[in-house]
Amino acid sequence: MRRREWPDYLGITAGTLITALGLVLFLVPNRIAAGGVSGLATVLHYIFGWPVGLTMLALNIPLFLAGLKVLGWKFGLKTLYGTLVLSLFTDLLALRLHAPTANALLAAIYGGLMSGVGLGVVFRYGGSTGGTDLAALLFRHFLHIGAGLGLLLVDALVITLAGLAFNVELALYALLALILTSRAIDAIQEGGGYAKAALIISDHTEEIARQVMAQLDRGATGLAGRGLYTRQEREILLVVVQRSEVSRLKSLVAEIDPGAFVIVSNTHEVLGEGFRQWRR
Repeated sequence: MRRREWPDYLGITAGTLITALGLVLFLVPNRIAAGGVSGLATVLHYIFGWPVGLTMLALNIPLFLAGLKVLGWKFGLKTLYGTLVLSLFTDLLALRLHAPTANALLAAIYGGLMSGVGLGVVFRYGGSTGGTDLAALLFRHFLHIGAGLGLLLVDALVITLAGLAFNVELALYALLALILTSRAIDAIQEGGGYAKAALIISDHTEEIARQVMAQLDRGATGLAGRGLYTRQEREILLVVVQRSEVSRLKSLVAEIDPGAFVIVSNTHEVLGEGFRQWRR
């Protein structure tokens, strides 16, 4: 293992620990099988009494070997590590911890969010926990369907099995947990939408850019544009600011050019000076 990879493995370890806590404290005790290998392992746990962590590992091994045979070593050691550590943490924590709630709604919400945050951390450090990711890629290879559709098919199958094994209400809670997991993964992966990007169309872009740099200490980029109605060439400003700076930016633009056209949108992640630094 290269020395610079140690932080990645520490991040994967932390992420799998958070994911395991979500499973052990909320999802598994309340029979919420929120898709993927962990959801299938939860169903099998209640049918046959098998330990969830060991079952996840047993289900992941053939998927991992198939992935190596078909797709090569593109998943690498980080996938194998994430798979093993998540299974180990899940069974060890299950021996010590007990569910803090028997309310299925609360369990779906907190379990889904914790699992999503944990998986997001794992993905952010270049790892994976195998399972659903590998299954989706194998679907794409053999059935020639997109990875996203493959994920949907796997999760839909697991939730359907949960509905048959438990009841429809628990399957609906599992669907809720799956949605929250997906949203939490996106938030961790993309940075949570903490910045705003503004496109400013004005006849006074030079003055606006100067004031943005002077008053907000932010950069501005001029983009070439052309109005299709007027056929006139004009410059469009792109400015990225923190959420707390949006009001100041709008006031600044309105003061210089009340007729300016401004579009403000969410930006999930901004890397560079003044924002999040690049991770080596």
